[in-house]
Amino acid sequence: MSIVHQNDRTGPDVYVCAQGGCRICLERLMRQHEALVHVILRRQFRGEVAYEDLLQEGRIGLWKAVLRFDPDRGVAFSTYAGVAIERHMWRLVARMNRPQGGLPVGVPPDPRQVAEENVWLPEVHQALREAVSRLPKRLRQVIIAAYGLDGEPPRTLTDIGEQFGVSREMARYWRNDGLLLLRLPAFSGRLRHLCDQDSRAAYARTQALNRAWLRQKRGSRGKKRKRR
Repeated sequence: MSIVHQNDRTGPDVYVCAQGGCRICLERLMRQHEALVHVILRRQFRGEVAYEDLLQEGRIGLWKAVLRFDPDRGVAFSTYAGVAIERHMWRLVARMNRPQGGLPVGVPPDPRQVAEENVWLPEVHQALREAVSRLPKRLRQVIIAAYGLDGEPPRTLTDIGEQFGVSREMARYWRNDGLLLLRLPAFSGRLRHLCDQDSRAAYARTQALNRAWLRQKRGSRGKKRKRR
């Protein structure tokens, strides 16, 4: 899709949207961090490997980094992606520069990465659809609209509010309530497993996010009662 992404999604939300299957956010992040691939490529030993081949390999590393980056870990994306990009480039250099007729040089293919390239992303999409399908109808509709899970461009909270005849703030409440449920193991157990987010630390992070949202929600309602 070449439609401009007209929404208010910034920061960590962009990664969440891209990981949810939004091509617009994915392409936006790929363009935004393209320069990182070139910076890393310029400082790598290339041997006899063509610049364009290494550039393509670096872009694959960047693509995987976008899909697996967790903003809650407190690591800058450039740091996280830089490791993935460099690793992909070095593997190509090792393959292309090994002695003819000799034993392979470098790290053997990671079975997990091979599986990821072939089936991981479709499985993630399927697990995400299954998790979202279990939400209450209204929350399901809002999450699908907010992240473009129906194949359409993601809608802004203002657009979603207009669609349902409510304010932008109410649309935000519904979206966050939907995300709160999706963080629960009962909804997203399989998805968490596929994305390596089923550790104690990962659950602790999501519980903290849920508690923060519930506190914010209670605080907002308290302010509204005082105004009345």
